[in-house]
Amino acid sequence: MEPQRERAGRHLKKGRKRRRGPNMLVGAAEAMRARWELEESQPEAKKARLSTILFAENCEVTHEQLCELLKYAVLGNSNVSKPSWCQLFHQNQLNNVVVFVLQGMSQLHFYRFYMEFGVLRKAFTHKFRLPPPSSNFLADIIGLQKKQTTGDLSKMVEGSLPSTSSKVSISLQNAPIIQKYGSKKVGLTRCLLTKEEMKTFHFPLQGFPDCENFVPTKCHGSITDNSPLFGLDCEMCLTSKGRELTRISLVAEGGCCVMDELVKPDNKVLDYLTSFSGITKKILNPVTTKLKDVQRQLKALLPPDAVLVGHSLGLDLRALKMIHPYVIDTSLLYVREQGRRFKLKFLAKAILGKDIQCPDRLGHDATEDARTTLELARYFLKYGPRKIAELNLEALASHQELLAAGQGPRNTAEVVQQSNTSVLECLDLMGQKLLFLTREAETSELSSSRNCQTIKCLTNKEVLEQARVEIPLFPFSIVQFSFEPFSYKLTEEMNKRMRSKWTEMSTVYAGPFSKNCNLRAVKRLFKSFGPVRSMSLVLETHQVQRPVTELTLDSSTLVKELEQDSENRGTIYLSGVNQTFKEHLLQQSNIFLGLEAVILPKDLKSGKQKKYCFLKFKTFGSAQRALNILKGKDWKLKGRHALTPRHLHAWLRGIPPESRRTPGVRVIPPPSEQQALQVLKVDHPKIAAWRWGRKIGKLYHSLSPGTLCLILLPGTKSTHGSFSGLGLMGIKDEEESTTPKICS
Repeated sequence: MEPQRERAGRHLKKGRKRRRGPNMLVGAAEAMRARWELEESQPEAKKARLSTILFAENCEVTHEQLCELLKYAVLGNSNVSKPSWCQLFHQNQLNNVVVFVLQGMSQLHFYRFYMEFGVLRKAFTHKFRLPPPSSNFLADIIGLQKKQTTGDLSKMVEGSLPSTSSKVSISLQNAPIIQKYGSKKVGLTRCLLTKEEMKTFHFPLQGFPDCENFVPTKCHGSITDNSPLFGLDCEMCLTSKGRELTRISLVAEGGCCVMDELVKPDNKVLDYLTSFSGITKKILNPVTTKLKDVQRQLKALLPPDAVLVGHSLGLDLRALKMIHPYVIDTSLLYVREQGRRFKLKFLAKAILGKDIQCPDRLGHDATEDARTTLELARYFLKYGPRKIAELNLEALASHQELLAAGQGPRNTAEVVQQSNTSVLECLDLMGQKLLFLTREAETSELSSSRNCQTIKCLTNKEVLEQARVEIPLFPFSIVQFSFEPFSYKLTEEMNKRMRSKWTEMSTVYAGPFSKNCNLRAVKRLFKSFGPVRSMSLVLETHQVQRPVTELTLDSSTLVKELEQDSENRGTIYLSGVNQTFKEHLLQQSNIFLGLEAVILPKDLKSGKQKKYCFLKFKTFGSAQRALNILKGKDWKLKGRHALTPRHLHAWLRGIPPESRRTPGVRVIPPPSEQQALQVLKVDHPKIAAWRWGRKIGKLYHSLSPGTLCLILLPGTKSTHGSFSGLGLMGIKDEEESTTPKICS
């Protein structure tokens, strides 16, 4: 069962004092920077969160930079460098990382069907542009393209472990097991998981929404240090409804197996997971015992004060669909650094000197595993934390991992600090696995990689159903949906159409003007609202308005939706700012409550600060109050609530001059786009964007708090050309910052 159990629920070691921000944060007042530098050291309760703004040049994040973030999310700053393009605060409070990949989609798709992607654009505050994908996008963002690791780190080396004389001397007081339990022996009740710990590590609990149909064991007796221990281990298979129980073993304290039952799953079996469970179709065919039978039997066997012992026991109880209040989890009892977990096979060899889960056997022996967890718990109670700390299990585990990889013994930090270390290697060093959900038609190096649990499905719908079940069981998940890409011709037409639409939305007609009017004065007037790209004199216009064409009929609705975009919410645009605006603003920051960031764009050629800026506030109300002040008589600035996210602004800046339309020219939609979209019918991309945006958004909202989630539209690439991708990013229930930051 061990490979199925490396999953989320880790509490990582506190990070060191954060380093200074990226070089792009230049010119901030020293007092403001000092507040930012010390932010993580504040004593109040903390949650994992992302920086208010991203520091990516031109708002584009490379695949290598994505890999930086993912590695840091797994290991923290004690072992890897912080990402260069964003700030991830309180990484040790992250519970899971989930990456959704919408294969076949690009930034163009997102803005072509902007209205339909409403759920996602409102849920994710951070958006960034991605370069066009390479031939293997997933390998790029995981870091596999740089180096394929030799050996299999998950395979234990045959033979005995190194002797204690070769161990690195450590300070016992700093050992995680001493810090949690102290150096003296402890009783059984001290080893039990608290209710809060059970909640953190996803144990089934009474009253929780996902445990409504779970059966309690009715063990509510008074627990003492003499209460009986029972070792429990379950094997599972993969069915159409997720993981289901196929075998349960219960071992009493003396080592006697009191229950060993095969169980027939209720749903169609997709994969027996024989290499882990040892269960085959032939073995399970004659079985008639069902889940409800073993639930009834287990309730009858356990006394009121029974304590269940297991390795990643929460998964076993979820497979049983049962709730039990008194548990000892040996993967948590033998505390490891940074929230990592030792494998059961390793603990059996290092602590008990026995070999289990041998490679020459077909799958694991559930009774053997249950008995081993029981022996490990008894060893802990008999010898105490100090004895275990003296064994220096961390050094032994690192030694074996490096030998299995065909390398000499080195420091773990030295291994992961290499620039070509992949996310998979980082997870393996944490004793964890990656989940990869995809369609069968898709091929990727990731599916054949070590330390990766790959589940292939026939349809996107099946991928979504499996994601709901499997994501909570893994610390790091990649869920890939596949969509049929548009033809290059259609994509190019959509691209031209979208750029024309945004250009026309940025155009206004004003008048009437006389033939002798001062164009310079008119241009100066319009420039006070922001940069003017071009101006043409149209004498017939009798009002100020946007051009009315087929492309701009929905512009009023689109403007309202842009205002509600999560990246724009609480952000205001100001025009007419000068070089001293920043200092003036900081001097009076006490009147701008909730100010989080000051974004000061610069000219890409000259490097000079432009005469407009964006201010980001914590709430819409704070932004509105600030806007009223800044437009008042003391500041005399022009402004409004922001409409254009920074990454979109960077994209629109690249509109080629020849694509700009002469005002007043009627736009006729490219017929091939209309025809192609009509032919697609049920799979119409507009409907697909709405449907899948809502489904993925709903799945995101069901994730546990503290989950870092990325939605990646990789972009498209063909022999005819390429289109950039788009990334959306957020942390479920992330805590917002209250410290203003300056970005030039």
